[in-house]
Amino acid sequence: MSAPPRVKLEHRTRYEYDREVWLSPHEIRLRPAAHARTPTEAYSLEISPADHDLKWQQDPYGNWVARVVFSAPARELGIDVELVAELRVSNPFDFYVADSALEFPFEYSAEDRHALTPCLDLEPAGPLLTAWLEAMRQRLLGSSIGTIDFLVAVNRSVADDVRYLTRMEPGIQTGEETLVRASGSCRDSAWLLAQILRRSGLATRFVSGYLVQLAEADRGGTNAPGRPPRDSLALHAWCEAYVPGAGWIGLDPTSGLLATEGHIPLACAALPASAAAVSGSADRAQSRLSVEMHATRLAPGAPPAGHR
Repeated sequence: MSAPPRVKLEHRTRYEYDREVWLSPHEIRLRPAAHARTPTEAYSLEISPADHDLKWQQDPYGNWVARVVFSAPARELGIDVELVAELRVSNPFDFYVADSALEFPFEYSAEDRHALTPCLDLEPAGPLLTAWLEAMRQRLLGSSIGTIDFLVAVNRSVADDVRYLTRMEPGIQTGEETLVRASGSCRDSAWLLAQILRRSGLATRFVSGYLVQLAEADRGGTNAPGRPPRDSLALHAWCEAYVPGAGWIGLDPTSGLLATEGHIPLACAALPASAAAVSGSADRAQSRLSVEMHATRLAPGAPPAGHR
């Protein structure tokens, strides 16, 4: 049996300014979360300018946050992440579901509901979202259905109804806006699915993370349909629903599939803004943003990157 592929992931971000600016303290959420299925052998985060102080902390959701305080003005902010991940093939359905949650709908215990309250918070529902929910309930809840079957069906339905597009504008569409446009970025689809599941009584949190896609199906050695022509790395968004016994189950409404070893969560939160990869500000100036992301397979025995 061949060893699982080891992949070096490189993510380089540059903010360039037309003059020297003071940078506010920045919070960076680009370190794999503790519950990531994919083992991380090594990790490094490098920040420029060099005249800064970096402290690791955890936010209220348990996400790793690098808080960076700058000591002098600069014309560029650089954020370089490098990590080595082992993409062990995992079965996304390999979990236990408590007897109380096998059939949908179910009720959380009072203790769970207290802890999950922020992940049940709702935004207002417009007419399209209301109609979508009613059609979904008639289609799926007219007879008994397993909780996992329900999650799979709703996730697939969002993927079918929302066309994926790359959207560079900041912010996230409301669920109503995404249904009106019938299109959105991965973060828009993730937030729509979160709202649908919350209105169905399921605690759901927003996830930002890395998506690693390998060009070949390593077990078969040939390209599988729908796989990219080359190994790739991208920032991605999906959501996780809480099911008693199973815990947090990752759902990717862009593909309509459950999260697998290629999904590496970086930050999970009740609100998308709390899972932002980078947050901070600078003095008013003309700026330019550039991002480079690469995934490179490592030969067996190749040394990992350093750790910081």
